[in-house]
Amino acid sequence: MTDIRDADPSPAVGLSERYGDSVELLADDGETLTYRIAAELSVGGSRYAVLQTKEMQRDDEIEVFKIVANSDGEVELESVADEEEWELVAEAFDDSQFGSDERP
Repeated sequence: MTDIRDADPSPAVGLSERYGDSVELLADDGETLTYRIAAELSVGGSRYAVLQTKEMQRDDEIEVFKIVANSDGEVELESVADEEEWELVAEAFDDSQFGSDERP
């Protein structure tokens, strides 16, 4: 497993290619959490990562992060605070996993 802060931030490479199956993120309380990279999605012109800890996998929950580049061009993951944005990404993830109920 690779720490997300230590890898090459080349935008041509996805998180899974860059970090493998999982990433370690530092929580607000200073605890390091290991997340499985469940998916990477493009929604509305932005890139997102859908991540899960082992506990979240058991509870069938996900965490959504926006993939952005900082001022140095390094990849960062930002929490998605906007509920509507989070729901759009979660729905796109569900559709990619289980198919869409919508008919063309």
